[in-house]
Amino acid sequence: MTALASCEAGTVLRISGELDHCTEQLFRTSIGTFLDRGHRHVVLDCATLTFCDSRGLNCLLSLQWLLERRQGRLLLARVRHNVARVLHLTGSGELLRTYPTVSQALATLPGEERPGWPETDSSEGTGTYLTGPSGRAHPAGPTHLPRPGYPSGPGYPPGPGYEYRSGATPA
Repeated sequence: MTALASCEAGTVLRISGELDHCTEQLFRTSIGTFLDRGHRHVVLDCATLTFCDSRGLNCLLSLQWLLERRQGRLLLARVRHNVARVLHLTGSGELLRTYPTVSQALATLPGEERPGWPETDSSEGTGTYLTGPSGRAHPAGPTHLPRPGYPSGPGYPPGPGYEYRSGATPA
């Protein structure tokens, strides 16, 4: 976890790697450090979050619950397809707000509670992230670059470059 920007009320953090049973305690300890500083709003840049299982999802939902109790928000930015899929399949996408860019997530916070961030950031491309017109994860169809050989069918997003192979696993 890397801090990218902070102010008294909020912080932008980049989370990298996997968020699962092996990294759950590290995530909770790391995020606790920022919460102890009084941050009520947390924007997680998930561009480099490669995997999230049920334990990782529980971490995010617990953080959301805690921040709401402090009159704050958890906002997820640049969510990759594999993580967006977990949010969609579990129904958590309705609870966790997602945005195509950090800038768009920050724009939803009150100005005085928003960490400084460039208006436009060329590193925030949206081509590889699954988002809808509202900025929320969009389960109906991918706007990310499809992976050849990735199975389709129930539970998988439709789109070009996907094929169904019975019993197949993602390449």
